[in-house]
Amino acid sequence: MPSSLSSPRTRLPVLPDLGERPAFVAGQRVGRVRRRRRPPRRRLVRLVPIAALVTLGVLGAGLGARWLLTTPRFAIASVEVRGTSRLAPEQVLAAAAIEPGTSIFRLDTGAVAGRVVALPEIRRADVVRELPNHVVISVEERRPFTLVHAGRLHWLDEEGRLLGASPQAVVAPVPVVSGLSEDELASMRSAPGPKALAAIALIRALLRSGSALTAEISEIDMSRRDGPVLYTVDGVEVRLGAEEWEERLARLEGILGQVATQDVRTVDLRFRDQVVFQRGGSR
Repeated sequence: MPSSLSSPRTRLPVLPDLGERPAFVAGQRVGRVRRRRRPPRRRLVRLVPIAALVTLGVLGAGLGARWLLTTPRFAIASVEVRGTSRLAPEQVLAAAAIEPGTSIFRLDTGAVAGRVVALPEIRRADVVRELPNHVVISVEERRPFTLVHAGRLHWLDEEGRLLGASPQAVVAPVPVVSGLSEDELASMRSAPGPKALAAIALIRALLRSGSALTAEISEIDMSRRDGPVLYTVDGVEVRLGAEEWEERLARLEGILGQVATQDVRTVDLRFRDQVVFQRGGSR
């Protein structure tokens, strides 16, 4: 008699597939509910007010800028010069060439500063607008370092730039430079020349020595091809040569002390191991 109980060895009957869809639902799509599409919005309607605002803003900015550039309130009425001592403020104003009545916003401060710095006596210039109608030009003048003797005395700064003729007789604290041609002097108004730079380097070597030798030297002649020639306050000519100035200047101080009571006209230090003297026109 067959038992109604199943055992592990008993094959289970095939169960019907309850998930199979009948024919009348087989063609249907199962998923999210499809939404009805809304008609696209017309963005042009939104952009029209924005474009109008942008146009009004641009027009307003243009009108405002025009008003700033043309209103008399911001027309330059005064220009002040600060920092001059040797140079007259009128010379700076003439170089700046700022037209009265120019709008302060149209002023090219860089161009004005460039024209002022072109003056040989000016080292640096700053131009500042002070609203509503005032301009300040602050300058730094070049400082005189020594004098150049070329028919007239001209001031020379420590960078080798010629500052112009000295209006009165002065005594320079360091030796006077000579032996520069007219062409060299003319070019030194815009850029230092090699001879001027060499003379300045030699003066600095004298100052670094820290001795009384600087006061003993009255002139440095840069016209010789074989190097500078020094002249003492007693008229002794010292041929220094083109190199090793520090060492030769250290030797010179002792030599001048030895020949102070002798009729020595020339001291030649161009040779490494010897000193050549010339007495009264004969060696």
